[in-house]
Amino acid sequence: MNIAIITGASSGMGMEFARQLDNSLHKTDEIWLLARRREPMEELARTLRHKTQILAMDVTLESAMEQFAEVLAISNPKITVLVNCAGAGEHGRFDGQSDRAVSDMMQVNIVALTRMTKLCLPYMRKGSKIIQLASGAAFVPQAAFAVYAASKAYVYSFSRALNKELAGRGIRVMAVCPGPVNTPFLSRAYKDTPQMGGLKKLTMMEAESVVAKAVMDCKRGKSVSVCGLPMKALYLATQGVQNLLCKFT
Repeated sequence: MNIAIITGASSGMGMEFARQLDNSLHKTDEIWLLARRREPMEELARTLRHKTQILAMDVTLESAMEQFAEVLAISNPKITVLVNCAGAGEHGRFDGQSDRAVSDMMQVNIVALTRMTKLCLPYMRKGSKIIQLASGAAFVPQAAFAVYAASKAYVYSFSRALNKELAGRGIRVMAVCPGPVNTPFLSRAYKDTPQMGGLKKLTMMEAESVVAKAVMDCKRGKSVSVCGLPMKALYLATQGVQNLLCKFT
């Protein structure tokens, strides 16, 4: 049985990946949707053509991940695509953020993503793909978004390195690095949009465009997907600086 797994599938980018992969995956039997909230995933599943499995689970809970590992062991599927979209973010000064908010960002964005990738890898074969949702925030540190940006820098670095490691197995890993995307995540992170800077509002993109670019880039074998001219300019500028620094180290 060939399956695609999408975390964070109850809203935003995860939901959009499910919709678009439903139209583009022709050798996949089922799409597994993972998130804490069941009802949005059930509504989404009714619109998809693929057979769908819904797993209402919190990826930060060890018990939930252990149960998921058991499900994989029993089903023994071939995972054609893993999309890690589950994420957490909060805008604000680090010294003003609660311990819970800081822990949530690290647990969801770093620990859960890494654990999910590790659990799924044994079920992947040549041609399988891993799509990790990073962010344009991964390219440069961001005041008032310190933990979130640092966690996405981890996702970016982890994805690039893993792509090299898995090349011999024929498994591709791609980091998706959008700028601000018009999703419920953004309103939760900023609590209210007036906190968001003018530049971010001007460069905001729709999830449909970002995911369409990511799906296309994944098919082309790219290791990084960057959507929109402002983010591409930032990406190229930071890459140039990194390459320059490498010459002096």
